[in-house]
Amino acid sequence: MKNQSLTSNIDWICIIIYSLLVIMGWLNIYSSSLSSMEGTSEKQLVFIILTIPLIFILLYVDGKLYEKYASLIYIIGLFSLAGLFVFGKTIKGQANWYSFGSFGLQPSEFVKTATALALAKYLSDVQINLKDTNRQLQVLGILGLPIMLIVPHDPGSALIYCFLIIVLYREGLPAWYVWTGFIAIVLFVLTLILEPQYVLLIALLAIVLIYFKSRLGDRNIVLSTIIFVLISGFVLSVSYVFDNVFKQHHRDRFNILLGKSVDMKGIGYNTNQSEIAVGSGGWFGKGFLEGTQTKGGFVPEQHTDYIFTTVGEEWGFVGSLFVIIMFVCLLLRIIYLAERQKTKFSRVYGYCVASILFIHFFVNIAMVLGVFPTIGVPLPFFSYGGSGLWGFTILLFVFIKMDANKVNEW
Repeated sequence: MKNQSLTSNIDWICIIIYSLLVIMGWLNIYSSSLSSMEGTSEKQLVFIILTIPLIFILLYVDGKLYEKYASLIYIIGLFSLAGLFVFGKTIKGQANWYSFGSFGLQPSEFVKTATALALAKYLSDVQINLKDTNRQLQVLGILGLPIMLIVPHDPGSALIYCFLIIVLYREGLPAWYVWTGFIAIVLFVLTLILEPQYVLLIALLAIVLIYFKSRLGDRNIVLSTIIFVLISGFVLSVSYVFDNVFKQHHRDRFNILLGKSVDMKGIGYNTNQSEIAVGSGGWFGKGFLEGTQTKGGFVPEQHTDYIFTTVGEEWGFVGSLFVIIMFVCLLLRIIYLAERQKTKFSRVYGYCVASILFIHFFVNIAMVLGVFPTIGVPLPFFSYGGSGLWGFTILLFVFIKMDANKVNEW
């Protein structure tokens, strides 16, 4: 009777939106792989069918077990990432897969759920106060460990984990962490565009302006000086990091995005072709299976990272807008459900789910439209691949189970 009661409290709005996105994703994979990737849509259909028993298992498990074993799940996730350094299979230059015959598994897709559970578990402790420096270091360590293990194999996926700091901010992490990250990104990009001395001049003027705009009692010349010294060190190190830490294809993508180089036949080919495909769709698109760019196979990786180009070409602006609205509705629904949770664990996990899905959705579409460098971030429920589909499904349905279980919370 207990399981039946929980089933009756499942949020069907999330499930319906999820189902629509998965179906639409498969239709676009079918179209994008019809002429050049035979068997791809059939494999994806198998992955989709296998999600059905997976969903039943996730909903059948007692919701309390996700909280009880959150730390263990996280540790297992870390070991799965560490194992890639020894047993990982290299695909397209990245050793981020385990190979089981013809089947591959990408652990980073599942560790997102493990990290979200670990964060929720840690932050749900009544003794946690993120104003305390030690607590800040500990919670950042929970995020930092998977990031360090993923960066050598898949920098794009590692970026997703960084944005979970938004959840920490929601739970009381001082705002200066978020501002520091934002300012660092701005300074990094500005230094790639301008000479370092001009960036430092802009930073100095900003610090001086803030200093004199502050109330007399809040002015601190020593702190302002330290901030400028730290900014100077960061700006002056950008060139070294860019030239020695970033790989050549990463540098090329940034240079093309920033207009410093044009390579429409090389590294910039994907972005250029995706922009052409999306733009050619017009208002209502060319029709299902009628996309010339799609059928011609002009956009590489169109069934994976660039799947949204098929949406833009064959379904047009209206179809693309519908897909975006569906994602936004799902995100808003998750946030709404997170806010009405009766436990902090469930609420924090819900916000982690919303953050991870949003960053994937935003970065992927921005990448396809050429306003963000290509970093290999899939579009949830749309991009081809079993690991991605199952990873996002687990991430979402664990929360749906938690939400259904709230009727038993006090």
